[in-house]
Amino acid sequence: MPPVVVKKYANRRLYNTESSSYVTLEDLAVMVRNGRYFVVYDAKSGDDITRGVLTQIIVEEEAKGRNLLPTSFLRQIIGFYGDSMQSLVPRYLESVMGAFSRQQDQVRKTVEQTMGGFMPFPNLEEMSKQNMAMMERAMTLFSPFRPNMEQPETTPDSARLAALQVELESLRQQVEYYKAAAKRPEKG
Repeated sequence: MPPVVVKKYANRRLYNTESSSYVTLEDLAVMVRNGRYFVVYDAKSGDDITRGVLTQIIVEEEAKGRNLLPTSFLRQIIGFYGDSMQSLVPRYLESVMGAFSRQQDQVRKTVEQTMGGFMPFPNLEEMSKQNMAMMERAMTLFSPFRPNMEQPETTPDSARLAALQVELESLRQQVEYYKAAAKRPEKG
């Protein structure tokens, strides 16, 4: 399916060319959540401004109190702008988020298969918090690349290995969690 083309006009209005209607940032956020791919172009210049619009959506979500990005994570991201290793950060984040998404999908599928959609684990939110903490720790893997920090030099292979270790630890914790949950008596 081709991407939906959205045009942004000087008055800040967003126009969805597929539905021939004006849309809001919230509408675009819903499209992202539904897996619908879109691109945003400046109506006057024709420049692709998708990245800026996606960033606006994140800012709006954060402003609504839906705090997904920890302050320490935001500080780390800002610290990488202009850094010599800045070009590695996007690929690394894509890799980590891809692994996180695959992991969450697997957890969802496992729960649905074993419980028929019933959510028996009230601590699933806690597991999500642990996953976010692991992602923050994974971001610290970049700190060896920071010139102002006294850390041993890390090669791309060791950074990849460290990222895989973080993912493995996350999966190990989930297996332990489900083993413990399976041993608990069922409440009737």
